[in-house]
Amino acid sequence: MQPASSPLSKRPVDIALIIFFIINLFFVTYIVDLEQLVISNAGHFRYPLWPPAAMVDLVHWYGRNFDPVLIARPAWWRATIWIDALFFGPFYAFAIYAYAKGLKWIRFGSIVWASVMLTNVTIILFEEVLGEHASPELFRVFLANAAWVVFPLIVLFRMWKSTDPFKAGRHNNQNNPA
Repeated sequence: MQPASSPLSKRPVDIALIIFFIINLFFVTYIVDLEQLVISNAGHFRYPLWPPAAMVDLVHWYGRNFDPVLIARPAWWRATIWIDALFFGPFYAFAIYAYAKGLKWIRFGSIVWASVMLTNVTIILFEEVLGEHASPELFRVFLANAAWVVFPLIVLFRMWKSTDPFKAGRHNNQNNPA
């Protein structure tokens, strides 16, 4: 049986992570990213059943004004979107539940997610600065992507330091039994 975890109300970092995972699951992965999978050419398309037309228009507006790679959709970019749709989306659903309940089995998946997310975002930001589809609005694009650097770093720190990151008590490092 898993040791008791601290109540969620005592884990404000986990509350922030859960909110981040919810936004990613319901908005980023299956609206913003899905748009890029169901519409291969942002210049010539029919509105799909999902995501809603207003969201499609929002994604295209943002891409045309600030983030050209989002409109160009090169193969490597679409690969990152497929990773998001096939792997990150399900991870977010499991993570929301596991972080809320304080279930340590999410630790390994969290470390993998954070590592892959940081890798993807590094590649994307490199394109934004020096790539064929570099952004004309670097500051804005960096701000828009900052959460996908900050939150994975928080997850790595949170999950790396302990084999039981949700354990109740002041010291939850495996070298300091509580």
